[in-house]
Amino acid sequence: MNTEFILRAAEAVYQALLTHESEIESLDRAIGDGDHFINMKRGCATIVGMREELAALAPDAALQKIGMKLLSTIGGASGPLIGSFFMSMAKAVKEEGAETLPEIAIAFAAGVEAIKARGKADVGEKTMLDVLIPVSQTFTRLADEGYGRAELLEVLKREAQQGMQSTRDMIATKGRAAFLGERAIGHIDPGAKSSQVIICTVCDLALANP
Repeated sequence: MNTEFILRAAEAVYQALLTHESEIESLDRAIGDGDHFINMKRGCATIVGMREELAALAPDAALQKIGMKLLSTIGGASGPLIGSFFMSMAKAVKEEGAETLPEIAIAFAAGVEAIKARGKADVGEKTMLDVLIPVSQTFTRLADEGYGRAELLEVLKREAQQGMQSTRDMIATKGRAAFLGERAIGHIDPGAKSSQVIICTVCDLALANP
């Protein structure tokens, strides 16, 4: 993982989220605070706009700078969560590197753990973590087992899809959706949907650039 890939991934994710705008906004209107897509869009636009200042940086420095910027740019609860994700990834990349699949898996896991700790949430609570945690665990396991890159990425895409779909039948315990109780059942969590879009987009980009 190099800085150029990080920047191209940000651009691809931005476009993918715009493509799914109506779907994510509809989910957020149903059970969320109504600002999830706006915050994600703002965050992606910010990263894309930082291309020139990030391009010359090492991956860990670029991730750290992105995280710090998002802390002050994204509103609501998303800013600290997403900012912490990037800054924790930056620390792991600096310490472990990001050349091999196991190293990248370690960095991703560090970012996910930061979201888990900051949000005080876990799997089964109808949040983005119902996508991120299973994907992270699968990524770590398959990378450690020596799976080929293409096969691993396809499995991660399926894991993200399954994690997203799993939120449909959950009762939320975090955020505005928690106040809806059983009325939230039947709706996919908007954070889980956007996480699925992001993961699949990054995996597709990696598959197209072996």
